[in-house]
Amino acid sequence: MKMMRRLYFVLPNVESAKATLKEMLNLHIARGKIQFLGKRGELPVELPEASVFQTTDITRAAKTGILTGGFIGLVCGALAVLLSPGGLVFELITVPLGALCGALIGMWTACMVGSRVPNTKLEVFQPEINEGKVLMIVDVPQRRVEEISARVHKNPNAALRDLEPAMLGL
Repeated sequence: MKMMRRLYFVLPNVESAKATLKEMLNLHIARGKIQFLGKRGELPVELPEASVFQTTDITRAAKTGILTGGFIGLVCGALAVLLSPGGLVFELITVPLGALCGALIGMWTACMVGSRVPNTKLEVFQPEINEGKVLMIVDVPQRRVEEISARVHKNPNAALRDLEPAMLGL
């Protein structure tokens, strides 16, 4: 697995975004690693639009739901084994099963909420997007960050605005 970095570039307009997409493809960045975010309804179909995973807090919510639900399920399973009510006997397998069920239920409910919450990371870009600028989100191998940034910066109006820490990629 490669270590990937997520780069956020603000581009001045849709035409610049189209040209930058071509540049990224010429640099052998896979089309699936490039997403754009602009004013609602203003991006042409040739620009791959950012998915729900980039535009909402669903990923962070899923992680929180798994941890919270798993912990609650673990505690409930342990309490069921230790304090078996009314003559019921629960086996020790109840503890990990409770954690698993809690994690799944926690993830599901948190994802439902997170899919409606805008990505807080993107809020900083919203004023520029409202002005008609386009945000390009691109995932690149860590070793190519400088090369990609330099190529995008050939456009004097493009700006690297953020760089996320390393993440595992395929």
